[in-house]
Amino acid sequence: MSLPPTATVTADAAAAPAPDPQALESELAGLFVTALNLEMAPADIDPTAPLFGDGLGLDSIDILEVALEVSHRYGFQLRSDDENNQKIFQNLRSLAAHIAQHRTQ
Repeated sequence: MSLPPTATVTADAAAAPAPDPQALESELAGLFVTALNLEMAPADIDPTAPLFGDGLGLDSIDILEVALEVSHRYGFQLRSDDENNQKIFQNLRSLAAHIAQHRTQ
């Protein structure tokens, strides 16, 4: 039995180069602004600024909203019981790196 032609396309797509990290950071900044109704432009978000506290000042409810959007857009779930959440959600850059590693879409 042979594989359907789409199996070849999927395998080829998996071998495609990873997207530009800065492009993913910009995309995520836009997601943050839209999902959280932030009153700032995506370009104004410093990718190295903390997401909590003095950075963007997000709280746990904001992060839940972002996690939901990430699961819809990138095809994997960010889990509340992940022991690496503090590192993952340190800043936009660390979140983008985590998404780049785990995304299925």
